[in-house]
Amino acid sequence: MSGLKPTSKVVARLRAAVRESGTPLASSLGDEPHEESERDHALVAAAGPRVAGQHADVEIAVAAVDEGYRLHYGQMRALRIEDADLALLAGDRMYALGLARLAAIGDMTAIAELADVISLGAQAQAAGDETLADAAWEAGVAAIAHGASATGEAAKTLARAQDPGAATALREAAQAARDPS
Repeated sequence: MSGLKPTSKVVARLRAAVRESGTPLASSLGDEPHEESERDHALVAAAGPRVAGQHADVEIAVAAVDEGYRLHYGQMRALRIEDADLALLAGDRMYALGLARLAAIGDMTAIAELADVISLGAQAQAAGDETLADAAWEAGVAAIAHGASATGEAAKTLARAQDPGAATALREAAQAARDPS
């Protein structure tokens, strides 16, 4: 596994977690290569100081929620499910797998942030606004890594109200979380 890119390693660890979960999702893993992305939400979330000592659990949890999101919107990496209805159900199961892992370590902040990412992402996807969906993920993983803030909460309020400046506000909140100086 040492020759794999960091994103491939995350997806490989997620695939292993799905196998170990003993759920029927394991039959959807296949052997196909995974799609690479320039930025992996799980790696960003797990690299922050707020989750020190829990990096591995946070990484798998965020990777599972990310895969659930991808299953809902047709961009899966770890699982291969052709039927759209089954992909939605599998996406819900992946959301549950990730959130349960965070609950097991008592990380309520990460659970709240991912719940917001899921809901804001769904709202953005329904509106056809990929920029807003990406910004919601960016702000969410920054808050998981570095801590939630009033700036982030205000940005999420703008997003819920479908304010045209919401994506910018979410990105600024993410940047502020990463660089609080």
